[in-house]
Amino acid sequence: MKCPGQDTQYWTPGAIFEVKCPECGHTVEFFKDDTARKCGTCGHRFANPEMDFGCAAYCRFAEQCLGAIPEDAPAQRDDLLKDRIAIEMKRYFKTDFKRISHAMRVARYAERIGKSEAANMPVVLAAAYLKNIGSVEAERKYGGSEPRFTAEEGAPIAREIMIKLGAAEELIDAVNAVVGQHEEPQNGDDLVLKVIFDADRIATLEDRQKEAPMEKAAIKEIIEASFLTAGGKQLALKTVSDQNQV
Repeated sequence: MKCPGQDTQYWTPGAIFEVKCPECGHTVEFFKDDTARKCGTCGHRFANPEMDFGCAAYCRFAEQCLGAIPEDAPAQRDDLLKDRIAIEMKRYFKTDFKRISHAMRVARYAERIGKSEAANMPVVLAAAYLKNIGSVEAERKYGGSEPRFTAEEGAPIAREIMIKLGAAEELIDAVNAVVGQHEEPQNGDDLVLKVIFDADRIATLEDRQKEAPMEKAAIKEIIEASFLTAGGKQLALKTVSDQNQV
């Protein structure tokens, strides 16, 4: 059976459209399922700017289905997978909006820190949403969400979510290693661990500030003593200090 999204009998007006070549400005005709086309004037090959790669972000058979994904599309695929994981995280936590809010903030901060530190972004983006996914089970089984229990319960849940989304085994293993880490990373540890740790610490500091506000000097002392990346320290100081001014 052919994927309905790729079957022309289901296409509607607008499925064939024209785009300006980003190099020379010449008009290039695209079909909606074209992943990329070459400009007939200058020869520049570019990705379909209208295409949402959809299942290509999480399906391990995407290349066989759609053909070779353009070289400039990985960032879009990473974002799509990140969004799918965010949805699964929200489904898992259901109406626990406090946990959802924390995870969303961790992901937002991890993305900024990861980019500034040139970390492995696919792992950062996925692991940030799933870092504390085991907290519910930890509380149910052990009466608390201490890091050791959260990591122990979170690793298999994270793996199940990633498998469900068809993520590559290498990515699943890398994310699982982060989610299953309960000890604070040390200077020699993987950069992704440090990025996620710093992002989680920022979100925690934010929550702490709402409950018992600290002076800027105390915040800076905590950041300097406990954060592991330069990007994390910089973002933490700005984020938590700005919160004091609200």
